[in-house]
Amino acid sequence: MSHAAHLLEPEAPQEAADAPRPVPTSAGPADRAFDALLAGIGGLVLAVMALVGLFLLVRAWEALRVAGWGFVTTQAWVPESGNFGIAAVLTGTIVIAIIAIAIALPLALGTAVFISEFTRGRLQRTLINLVDLMAAVPSVVYGLFGFYLLQPGILVRGDEGDGLPRFLATYLGWIPVFQVEGDPRAATGTATVYTASAFIAGIVVAMMVTPIACSIMRESFSQAPVGEREGAFALGATRWGMIRTVVLPFGRGGIIGGTMLGLGRALGETIAVFMIISPIFEISIRILQVGTNSVSSLIALRYGESTQIGISALMAAGLALFALTLVVNFVASTAIARSRSGAVSDA
Repeated sequence: MSHAAHLLEPEAPQEAADAPRPVPTSAGPADRAFDALLAGIGGLVLAVMALVGLFLLVRAWEALRVAGWGFVTTQAWVPESGNFGIAAVLTGTIVIAIIAIAIALPLALGTAVFISEFTRGRLQRTLINLVDLMAAVPSVVYGLFGFYLLQPGILVRGDEGDGLPRFLATYLGWIPVFQVEGDPRAATGTATVYTASAFIAGIVVAMMVTPIACSIMRESFSQAPVGEREGAFALGATRWGMIRTVVLPFGRGGIIGGTMLGLGRALGETIAVFMIISPIFEISIRILQVGTNSVSSLIALRYGESTQIGISALMAAGLALFALTLVVNFVASTAIARSRSGAVSDA
């Protein structure tokens, strides 16, 4: 009887056995060591950047003390007489970089979408390798290509100068940036007007930054979630509709990052621009006309022959370029942080 009563007794609840296992919140020794290592690497990078800026500031202090605020507004570059500034070279640097990004962005974006979404297998791997190899080509090779092949090819046939720059000046000359001195419709004598311009330098720099931007964009697009892709197709979207509503929103951070990385290289490019341009020290927004300048080309051109004050002035110009690059990177990081890239899409 007692045995039967024991069988009829309700079993004790299994709440303790079914309760979820507590997850430790404190990091272990390995996690703490890894966090410390990452923090140390990040701090080292910031320290190196700060040391570079401090070095440039110390070396540039003499020139900044002589020029004062005129260093930002003066166009001429005669450090020995105290008349020097970065107004012209900084404007030329920005103009060349804008031209390069205006050309490189659609090319990089279109190529990245094509490789990521329209190719597969061996063809995709071949195109990826070709783009990566283009990014590894030295800048001097692009400079030689632009000087000996690109510039004559798009500028002149004979002495008439009936290439792309003349076409733009003829039909878009009502826009100030496409204006040139003289009559662009003249049959002869206009070829030299279009040589060594910011337009040609911008095309050469665009060829250099396109592979870098394309690689970053393609990698970002390839990580778009497969579930969201298939969901868009299930809802009746076309391939382009899927790309527009899933891939591009997901890869927005990659688009911004690739563009800004290309812009940073375009701002600091030296040898390719130096081989193309004809240096002048005056502000000009006429991108088709001969003559422009950049900060990096100025440093390469004048460093070997400069006096002590000249070296200090070049260091000041480098400091300005360093600060401009930091501003561009900060704006890029802010834009990426505020984007919805990698989180959700509009599908």
